[in-house]
Amino acid sequence: MSSDDGPRMFQDQLAEKVRPFIDLVDDMRSIGIDKELPLPAIAVVGDQSSGKSSVLEFLSGVALPRGTGIVTRCPLLLKLCNDRTVKWEAVISYGEKYRHEFEEPSEVVRHVEQAQNSLAGKGVGICDDLITLKITSSTVCDLSLIDLPGIARVAVKGQPDDIGVQIKNLIMKFIKNKITIILAVVPCNVDIATTEALKMAQEVDPEGTRTMAILTKPDLIDPGAEKNVLEIVHNKVIVLNMGYVIVKCRGQKKIDENMSITRAIEEELEFFENHEHFRSLLREEKATTKCLATKLSNALVKHIKKSLPQMSETIKERLGEVKHLLSQIEGGPPMEPEEKRKYLIQVITDFNDQITQLSKGDIIVEENLFVLMRKEFTEWMECLKNSKSHYHEVVQQVVDEYDEKHRGSELPGFSNYRVFQNVVQKLVAELKRPAMTTLQTIRDMVQKQFDHLSKESFKNYPYLHQVSMKRIETIQEKQSNIVKERIVEQFEMEMQVYTQDEIFNKHSRKEGTEDGSDHDTRSKYPGLLKAYYEIVVQRLADQVPMLIRYFILKQSAKIVCSEMLDLLHRDDTDNILQEDSEIGEYRAKLHAQVDRLIQANDKISSLRECDVLSVTKFRDVAKNRNMLI
Repeated sequence: MSSDDGPRMFQDQLAEKVRPFIDLVDDMRSIGIDKELPLPAIAVVGDQSSGKSSVLEFLSGVALPRGTGIVTRCPLLLKLCNDRTVKWEAVISYGEKYRHEFEEPSEVVRHVEQAQNSLAGKGVGICDDLITLKITSSTVCDLSLIDLPGIARVAVKGQPDDIGVQIKNLIMKFIKNKITIILAVVPCNVDIATTEALKMAQEVDPEGTRTMAILTKPDLIDPGAEKNVLEIVHNKVIVLNMGYVIVKCRGQKKIDENMSITRAIEEELEFFENHEHFRSLLREEKATTKCLATKLSNALVKHIKKSLPQMSETIKERLGEVKHLLSQIEGGPPMEPEEKRKYLIQVITDFNDQITQLSKGDIIVEENLFVLMRKEFTEWMECLKNSKSHYHEVVQQVVDEYDEKHRGSELPGFSNYRVFQNVVQKLVAELKRPAMTTLQTIRDMVQKQFDHLSKESFKNYPYLHQVSMKRIETIQEKQSNIVKERIVEQFEMEMQVYTQDEIFNKHSRKEGTEDGSDHDTRSKYPGLLKAYYEIVVQRLADQVPMLIRYFILKQSAKIVCSEMLDLLHRDDTDNILQEDSEIGEYRAKLHAQVDRLIQANDKISSLRECDVLSVTKFRDVAKNRNMLI
């Protein structure tokens, strides 16, 4: 092995340690895991004209869109992949389907501008849809970062008045993620404390634990201000745990002169080597874009490694949640006709079982139906009790006024039975209205719970849901009319003013009307009629609820089940089991989520296994390299 092979192999091993972790996050983002959980990333933030584009050009080795105002109008994920076997190639992708490969670096600007126009429209609008640009080359470092629109303070011609707010909101969407590294680009020739980029970074990262700053334009600082810049770089002004790096990129004059990025990188190194105050920063590895690239790669990998356990845990939790949601709508009708009929039988049987259980009080839907009915029947009973006092008052009034209004030629002590019969009939007839009100209330209550069962049982099958709802309503209407007729019949029977003598005498004794020395027998009538009314109240108190409960709940449930079973005799099973399109789409979405999460989980597991092996391999290569040196 030659003396050059050792360092080269060592560098290859370094790449092997870095690339898999960056690829992991890039792959997870490409399959859409960023919709499920936040992913580690480097977000580049800077004021307009801060030198942000120049830094990214140095890192990527290609020219990016430039101009005045808003140049970056969509977040741009820049994926840099070092590969010694490839001269240069790129892939740009955005939206759900667009993907284009090209091999000419000069086409980058055109493709990025085309992507921005497609997503954000032509002009100066912005959009938070991500554009991905993957560049593979032998000259780039292994790194992925997200370029965000430059911070604008004042809207210019053609821009909406709130453009500054829009841009800040977009930037915040990315940097508020606690596992995002914030890369703040700040010119050396301005007051660092007043830059919007660092202000926004401090807002979401007040401790400075995940912020790194790049100082640009060191050639433009005023003479004598170098010491101030050194204090900033040495973390003595605004403390950032990830520190500062100072770089010198191409100025506009050099760009106009078509200075190549390669030559600009060489000039950058010469600048720092020859600078009286900044040359020391080279030794401290705090200057040049080459140093920046290394720091960013290492920082990103370290950040990814630190985040992996929590990411893995979150993915597993989310996978469990999605599988549970999927289990609730999983399956659907089978394809084979015979199996489909069996499935229909099962679906209808399950619904009928629930309706039957509901009618017996064995299951509770939303609220306990029997508790609700009991409350209504109790109110009916209260209505009857309240009517007794009114009844007693009227009876006593009739007795008191009998001589004046009803007495004919008869002597005192003789009275007209029909007068009192009419009183009973009139007052009992007044109870018909509250009886009908109770019926309607119970009917609404039962129908609501039947409808709820239909919705839950057939939520995937709109035809079954529609048919069952229609039949429930029709049956309830029919049963309600039957109960109305029975209640009318009941009240018509009450008009007969009848009860068995034994029953009446029993109640009369309670009213104390059997004995008495008063010659005027009319004095006993209030007690006798009160006794009879007690009998009427007892009959109605039970009879009306029994009629309602039997026909509206029990019989209705039985008829609903029977009519639903009639569907099994039809031949259009496919039509009956036609699924709601939204359910199918939702199921497909959940399946896609499961697939994404399983892929992500497998990738993390594989990386952990490979990392253990690569650490051992890397140590062996490092040991051999030291021996060669």
